[in-house]
Amino acid sequence: MIAARCRRLLPGLWAGLLLCVALIAAPAPFATLSPADAGRVVARIFAQEAWISLGMAALLLVLGRAHKPQASGGQRGPTVDEQLILGSVLCTALGYFAVQALLPAARAGQGALNFGQLHLLSVALFALKASVVLVLAWRVGAPFQALNRPSS
Repeated sequence: MIAARCRRLLPGLWAGLLLCVALIAAPAPFATLSPADAGRVVARIFAQEAWISLGMAALLLVLGRAHKPQASGGQRGPTVDEQLILGSVLCTALGYFAVQALLPAARAGQGALNFGQLHLLSVALFALKASVVLVLAWRVGAPFQALNRPSS
């Protein structure tokens, strides 16, 4: 019972975190600090967000597997929700652990892509991750609609 409720609650919290980072936490330092200081603050915010995202994904995968019925000859492969979670992990891995690692070299004028191109790629991957997590939150929240309907 608690695991099922957590499975429904966590994607919404995760989506809220991603929206807060994108709309509030990341822009605010650039409005109040020097660009170099703001960049360091935002880099720290995105580092924390990446690890939280990986933790949320792992927890949701574990909760999903515990909830999944073990039917003989049943569904093979990941469910749609599991695919969404794995998609968010891919976006995190590419966006933070790959692209973000290239930004210091690009800032110094090294590498195949410049800082602006890498930043755009990072933003696109973050937006894709947020979209995937929002779809996941929408999907797992759907069963609660039936609970809120008045009985006829």
